[in-house]
Amino acid sequence: MPPPHAGNAATVLVIDDNEANRALARHALEDEGYRVNLASGGAEGIAAFQRERPDCVLLDVRMPDIDGFAVCELIRALPDGAETPVVFLTALRDVDTFDRALRAGGDDFVTKPVRAAELIVRVENALKLRRMGAELRQHYDALRRQRDDVLRLQLQKERLLTFVVHDLKNHVNGMDLHAQLLLRDATLGAEARRSAAQIRSAAVQLGRMILNLLDISRADEGKLVAHRTDVDLRALVGAVTDEFAVAADERRVTFEIALAADRLRADEDLLRRTLANLIENAIRHAPRGSCVSVKSSTNAGGTEVRVGDAGGGVPPAMRERIFDPFVQLESEERRPTRTGRGLGLTFCKLAVEAHGGQIWIEDANPGAIFVVRIPDAS
Repeated sequence: MPPPHAGNAATVLVIDDNEANRALARHALEDEGYRVNLASGGAEGIAAFQRERPDCVLLDVRMPDIDGFAVCELIRALPDGAETPVVFLTALRDVDTFDRALRAGGDDFVTKPVRAAELIVRVENALKLRRMGAELRQHYDALRRQRDDVLRLQLQKERLLTFVVHDLKNHVNGMDLHAQLLLRDATLGAEARRSAAQIRSAAVQLGRMILNLLDISRADEGKLVAHRTDVDLRALVGAVTDEFAVAADERRVTFEIALAADRLRADEDLLRRTLANLIENAIRHAPRGSCVSVKSSTNAGGTEVRVGDAGGGVPPAMRERIFDPFVQLESEERRPTRTGRGLGLTFCKLAVEAHGGQIWIEDANPGAIFVVRIPDAS
């Protein structure tokens, strides 16, 4: 289908000091029928604008001679510059950069890496806006301000999340370190030693929750990637069950380990935290004196790991929703039957999907079995 400007091809000026970025923009736009002019710096871009009078400008922020903010302000002062849409392209995903782009006169703000399809949509929207009448322009400006407010809140949330995760990790690591020092004290009494072990277990679980929160945010941005290595599954399961030995002992829960598959290629950290979340969840819902099972098998080009308990189970209608954030299941009498710790199961789903895999729930009769399938790396 021809682009909306076919027959009267619009000209787009791309100002970016990175040759690869310029090439990507040029190929994407020319494939859609646009004329494209390229400039490798701010001064060259201003000269090209005066010479070509483009219909739209794609403008990088960080350039060695004149930064994008200054270039935008200079373009706005040129003839036709006030009406030409300027779309900022930047790898700087923060609210300060966003606000500076708006103050400089930018019409849109796209963070790198930019997908070709998104670039085309943003350029077409910018050109449509230029053709709008004054009344429609006012409506659009109101919508754009709302969009800008939402994006600003998103960027502020990301910055706050980064600060919170960093600060919390420092304190949690300190708690864990002091608990380890107490456990190394040979003079410590049995009851105090047990309390120190509980403190360490809680610190490790809190640290995992913090990392889960960070990875869920990364997944929202498409940045959660599984880096596969050869993983000793037996050793990994042993380490995770050891981590929960104190919690299991308190509930008199035992572990049944049956691993037909000993090794697989996976992201060891993501897999460790996935199993930790599932085993913690199983211990929490297992009846006192019961068993939590961890089993594995290989079939049809992948490895399946099953974590089961004999608790209340998960109704079939709720087996998809339980992976949503902060879900609490209720019985027919409206009493909670199974609760999450906020984001643990959400993280599990995202971590498994980062491997190209799947996670689902089966009946244990009684109880529930969480099944993780990791496909072969090939």
